[in-house]
Amino acid sequence: MEIIRLAGLILVLVLTACHGTDQPNTSVKNDIPTEWKFNFFTPKALPAVVTFAVVQGTDGTIYRFNTLDSTKALNGVIGEWNDSTRALNGHWNHVDNAPKHILFCWDSVIDKKVYETHLTLPESVVEKMQNPYGEHDSHNTVQIGLAPEGKVAVWLSGVARGEISYRVTPSVMKTVSGDKLDICKGVTKSDFSYGYDKDIKDFIKGKNYPYGNW
Repeated sequence: MEIIRLAGLILVLVLTACHGTDQPNTSVKNDIPTEWKFNFFTPKALPAVVTFAVVQGTDGTIYRFNTLDSTKALNGVIGEWNDSTRALNGHWNHVDNAPKHILFCWDSVIDKKVYETHLTLPESVVEKMQNPYGEHDSHNTVQIGLAPEGKVAVWLSGVARGEISYRVTPSVMKTVSGDKLDICKGVTKSDFSYGYDKDIKDFIKGKNYPYGNW
């Protein structure tokens, strides 16, 4: 789907749709997840906060999130992304159908900017979430990393403890800020005037922005 069409579609859905909890639960295979999760995280001491999200499931159901799990800073992520560290699941960020399109608004504290990101997962990734190949290949969580310069990275992680995370390339990925904000314009009132906490100042001292290769 083209980015413009996707943005328009999501805008209509945000304005008109509600959480699709009344969808009938027809026969589901035992080995297929019945719940899918999505998490946001940042590198160590480079904070951001996700403030609003819209998820469209593969069946067309729309989920809106004004309350989200906290955006974790992962101490094991320094200077570059890695596939071994992932955020733990929280309480709010879950849907009843495998996610296909995700739109989210986020305040980058380190950049002192509000960003709006649209992403679409490729069919191969959605298929992997819906049809696991075996006991140790059941992937039900989309992991989304947020870094300076508005950089976004995506992984698919498994159900089992120690399951490897797979870096995936969305078929659509667009992040905007400033006067290009659409749905996220005015979502938060952050003016970023409070500056950085001491732990951030200590971490970035002597380092060059964007503090890694993202």
